[in-house]
Order: sequence, then structure tokens, then C-alpha cells
Amino acid sequence: MLGRLFGRGGAERPGADPHALPVPRRRKNGVYSLRALGDARVLALVEAADAGDWQAVKAALAPFDLGRQQAVLGQLAVLDGVEEWAVRAAEQDKGDKDLRATALLISGARHVSWGWEARTSARAVDVSREQWQTFYERLRIAEEHLLEAAELRPDWITPWRHLLTSGRGMSVDDSVQEARLAAGLRRDPLNLDIHLEWVAHLQPRWGGEPGQALEFAQKAFAAAPDGHRLGCVVAMARIEEWVESDDSDCLQQPRIRAELREAAERSILHHAYERRLGWQGDYNIFAMALSLAGSSTASNVFRELEGVITDWPWTFMANPQTAYARFRKAF
Repeated sequence: MLGRLFGRGGAERPGADPHALPVPRRRKNGVYSLRALGDARVLALVEAADAGDWQAVKAALAPFDLGRQQAVLGQLAVLDGVEEWAVRAAEQDKGDKDLRATALLISGARHVSWGWEARTSARAVDVSREQWQTFYERLRIAEEHLLEAAELRPDWITPWRHLLTSGRGMSVDDSVQEARLAAGLRRDPLNLDIHLEWVAHLQPRWGGEPGQALEFAQKAFAAAPDGHRLGCVVAMARIEEWVESDDSDCLQQPRIRAELREAAERSILHHAYERRLGWQGDYNIFAMALSLAGSSTASNVFRELEGVITDWPWTFMANPQTAYARFRKAF
């Protein structure tokens, strides 16, 4: 089990990862949520951040690079209370460029997530005036902190990923969003998180045109080498297509099943795919997309996950764990 969780794709299976967290004994329908990316080092970081202990956070950050590891940064962005101490930490270490940039990055990412908590996932027409005001204020702070972090550490990628999210929420000009996209891709032309944000940006509910996101995703993955996780962008574009559609069976077409199967086989199921920290998120994207398309390839993905569910993208479902368990059993 542990070798699968933290090994490589395909037939290559190294030994158990010494940092892997134990699998919970209690599982509902054989399903359990991944905690701290399944890694004891990430858990130590999360616990330090949750306690508001900046010194402990700095020590726990030693194995990671938040400027490039979005999966790890994402674990901090969703923690209540981070917004309270991260700004103080940036001031405390303002004499150290890297530490200040790190604190600002954490604060910026948290304020984006915190902003969306205020807005909620409701339709725009159902969001109150007070919610919009709180949303914009938190995103304004996020933008300020993320831009300074990006200026202090111009090599970092993750500030641009979150600036795309905040920019989408604040409805900044397309030219600004395109500049942010370009900035992220200059630093890593095949970065999945940047591509996923742009797929979201191109959705009709955010002002995009039908088909734009899928075309962008297909073109991006076509340029990626075999075994690259960028295949997830195609799967996510299809999931977004399902979200936008009034037809719950819109993905159940032979050509879509074939496309998703081929994307999975050339990315996460390819022997060259590397299971880095947070790989379960890639597999969950494909698990949901393949399931919605009715593809039997979903069974291969669920088998490798062994019941692990990540929040994203199952939050699109009314009952994520129930939906995951149902699809897992069906395939």
C-alpha cells in the first residue's frame, strides 16, 4: 500500500516511503480523505501553521519549496487562522527577503481561499452585497501580498497561480490575466496548476466561450512528453464541461471516453509518470472524469488510489464521498 502511495507509476514499485502516514483503519464505504498529502512532514507543517507558530512553520518548511510546490502550499491556504499570523510573520522577518516572501505567499494564498469562503460556491445572483464586499477585500489583500512575493522571488511559480485565481474573482482585465498566465508559463511551460487555473478562467460562467477551455487543454497536453501529469488538464476541461452542462450524461460519448482513456494512458498510467507528493490529486481528477464518461479505464485509476479521495475535484458533487464510492464500486 505505502509503496503504491509514494512510488512511481507503472510497474516500478520502490519500497515504503518513510514519511508516509498510516492508512486510517476506519473507512466509510472503503473511502477515506487524504490527510496532509499522506506525508508526515506535511502534517508537521500543517500542525505548526494551525497553531500559529511561525518558528515551527519555518523549521517544518525545510524539505519543501512553496514557490514551486502548490500541493504543499494548498494545505496551508485552507487553514483557519493563517490569515492572522502570516502578515505578522512577514513583518517579523522583513529583513530576510526569502522569509518575508514565504510569509507573504502563505498569506496571499490564504486570503484567496478565505475570500472564496466568504463568497461561497453560490451563484453570483445569490451572493449578498456584504459577501461580495468581504470577498473583494480579502482578494485585494491577497493580490497585494502575492505581487510582493512574486517581486521578491521572481523565480517562483505559485504566486502566479494564485494571482490567476484572485484575478478571476475580481474580474480583472483579460490583458492582466493573460500577462499573469504568461508569467507563470515562462517559469514552467508545462506547469499543471497554471493550466488548470486557465481552464477555470475560460469557463462560460467566468466569461469564456464554450469549447475554449477544452481546446486550450488539448493543445497544451499535445505538447507535453509521455508520462507528464499535464494530461490532467484534459480531464479537468471535461469535468468543467460537465459542470457547465444541463445534461448529466454529456460526457458519455465514445469519442470522449476514448480521449480520456488515451489521456490517462499517456499521463498518469504511463510508466514514465512520476508519483510526486500529492499525486493522488492527479488520479482523483482522472477518476472523476473517466467515471462521468462511463469509461472502464476508471477501474485502473480507482485500483491505484485504493480508496483515497481528495477534496478537488469532487467538491463539484453534492456528496463527494458517496459519489466517489458509487463510481468506485461501479467500475
